[in-house]
Amino acid sequence: MDIIIAENAGFCFGVKRALELAARAAEDDSRPVHTLGALIHNPQEVARLEAQGVHRAESLEEVPSGAMILSAHGVDPAMEAEAKARGLEVIDATCPFVRRAQDHIRTLAAGGYSVVILGDPAHREVTGLAAHAQGKATIVTSAAEAAALPFGGKCGLVVQTTQRPETLREVVGVLAEQSRELRVFNTICEATVKRQESAQDLAQQVEVMIVVGGRISANTARLREICEATGTSTHHIETAAELDADWLSGVQRVGVTAGASTPDWVVAEVEARLRELAL
Repeated sequence: MDIIIAENAGFCFGVKRALELAARAAEDDSRPVHTLGALIHNPQEVARLEAQGVHRAESLEEVPSGAMILSAHGVDPAMEAEAKARGLEVIDATCPFVRRAQDHIRTLAAGGYSVVILGDPAHREVTGLAAHAQGKATIVTSAAEAAALPFGGKCGLVVQTTQRPETLREVVGVLAEQSRELRVFNTICEATVKRQESAQDLAQQVEVMIVVGGRISANTARLREICEATGTSTHHIETAAELDADWLSGVQRVGVTAGASTPDWVVAEVEARLRELAL
């Protein structure tokens, strides 16, 4: 059985940067180190950080002192300000691409634009983005939802970094028709686009696709959707232990891709397990 790893898969720049910041913070054991929520959406890496002394807190009340690392997805600016006011050492691990989207939203809100965010309303990145609009943002997930918006004046659009370019184009088309003035900031991460294209290309060449990444990882879920859309049998797993031999029965070519927060060692374990099952 041939096992093919997607050309673009696994860690992106923003995730690598966040993990490097956390590792450096953990080197100084003179004070406790916490992340505000999961630093990235990968349980295996979060567990590895915990073992290194980087603990996860769900609220500022859980962190009386020490260093607080802001997640790669970004946070509500009011929460960041409160952390500083409490005297915590704030380490900003926000992905630079997410930070750019936050800057655009603040500019739009200050300019009197109705801010529209294309993204998953339950995702931490999107809730963080909306907070930067000072209550002036509307979140949509599709062109159909954009078409139902009531306004028709000045509109500004910003996109969750893991969205698909096709969805962005559809939403822009709708908003362009119903807005007097439209400003669009394409804040989709280039690394995300490359991973999506690589996954789609590979899925069209194999019989089975294995998508590796956290269950709540938005970009990993998008990879699964893209692979499924090609008609190829697709399975989303977090670890090699979840692989099922029945998926590979009679299969000659299997493809593997991974979300932007999936570490190389997890992908390597999946590849090794696939080779065992192929024997």
